[in-house]
Amino acid sequence: MSLKRLMAGVALGVGLLASGQPVFAAEPLDKPAVEAIVKNYLMEHPEVIVDAINAMQAKQEAAASERQKKLLSDSMDTILNGPQNAVLGNPQGDITLVEFFDYNCGYCKRGLADMVKLLDTDKKLKVVLRDYPILSEGSKEAAVVALAVKKQLQGDKFMEFHQTLLGTRGAVGKDRALQVAQDSGVDMTKLQADMKDPALLQGLASTMRLGEALGINGTPSYVLGSEITPGAVGYDALKSKIDSLRKCGQTACG
Repeated sequence: MSLKRLMAGVALGVGLLASGQPVFAAEPLDKPAVEAIVKNYLMEHPEVIVDAINAMQAKQEAAASERQKKLLSDSMDTILNGPQNAVLGNPQGDITLVEFFDYNCGYCKRGLADMVKLLDTDKKLKVVLRDYPILSEGSKEAAVVALAVKKQLQGDKFMEFHQTLLGTRGAVGKDRALQVAQDSGVDMTKLQADMKDPALLQGLASTMRLGEALGINGTPSYVLGSEITPGAVGYDALKSKIDSLRKCGQTACG
């Protein structure tokens, strides 16, 4: 519902209430008189407008949250098992943490230490990395290189590449990503070919469409259970959600 329609409804309701006239009055209300009544009432009770707007926003947010949860549930298999995923930690872990990230994201760089700590301290945790380059063309270039590197490096070896590239100070683009790939010992000829693979590029485009549909408009964003957590919330918050998932199946136990 638009704000204009909401205010029209509020005005009508206020006019009827404030005038003391029955809703189904036989005689039509005089428009100037109603406008005067509404104006006076709202001047005396401005909280009515605030309450109505707050109620509308709460209703819209609840509806958006339900739509996001349904889409997340419907897309979970794709999120967890997409061919473009980089899997870290325990591949058979009992809990899966998915991170949507960008190699030029300062908050992702800050959150890297939290991810490393989680992997080091929780041997039952599976981590899925989803390249989500939303910040720049350089981010997209780095993501393409990383997805091609994943075809040659997995597990701890890919994690070393990922840490080095994400830990780069300053802007990251194709040249920096290729240098890190070469330093990681990948076959550069194969890498260049894989970077042009239509399936790889389509996979990245699919991730971008999925993230947009889920309302992920910033990085990092984490998927745990049936919840999307935006922002670099830190090790303690992520660990708490993981612990709760194991305890009660929800990211927060009642």
